[in-house]
Amino acid sequence: MDAVPLASGRDADVFAIDDRRVLRRYRHGGDVAAEAAVMAYVAGLGFPVPTVFQARGVDLVMERLDGRTMLSALLAGELDAAEAATCLVDLHRRLHALPSRLGAGDARVLHLDLHPDNVMLTSRGPVVIDWRNSTEGPAELDVALSAVILAQVAVGENHHLASPAATLLAAFLDRVGGDPLTELDRALAIRRDDPALTGGERELLGAAAALIVGHRRGREKTSTLGV
Repeated sequence: MDAVPLASGRDADVFAIDDRRVLRRYRHGGDVAAEAAVMAYVAGLGFPVPTVFQARGVDLVMERLDGRTMLSALLAGELDAAEAATCLVDLHRRLHALPSRLGAGDARVLHLDLHPDNVMLTSRGPVVIDWRNSTEGPAELDVALSAVILAQVAVGENHHLASPAATLLAAFLDRVGGDPLTELDRALAIRRDDPALTGGERELLGAAAALIVGHRRGREKTSTLGV
């Protein structure tokens, strides 16, 4: 299969096969069957994901999407923090409204890596990519992990995206329902165990958690006071 390199992430490379297909290949092993099964399930219920054409070993052949990532659109000034937050919240709500694929009680399908670089803004609307971490559980866990990912960037003193990440995090937490604090400790543990994180990124988790808690508590106090 002839393929042209398109992009590289922390654990996978993406190649263009032709004008309608891409190959996503994981560099460190694993089996994409479970990821493909979740994508097929949510797609069948109307949730926006790339079409999967083939899944074998470490390779996923998928629909080639047009448009750019939400992160790129934010950096280019084509999208503001409020619009991005509203989109992320809507994607969480739509995903968590779906019935469990595994039939595990009140559990919901979780993406566990839903952030602006994993949302493509296409001609058919936002499309969520990179489902390798997907599982099932409480919706608040998915929301908490998205908040942690944003907060890690926001508290990075030397990170060039710290300020926009902080603005987006605040807008996200202001709009999202439920109480992500109930699953914050579990989200932090999942993030801490992510083999793709550097030691420096792990060191930011405490400050990231404090930022999330501080914002939610401040919002609750303001709401209680009727401000």
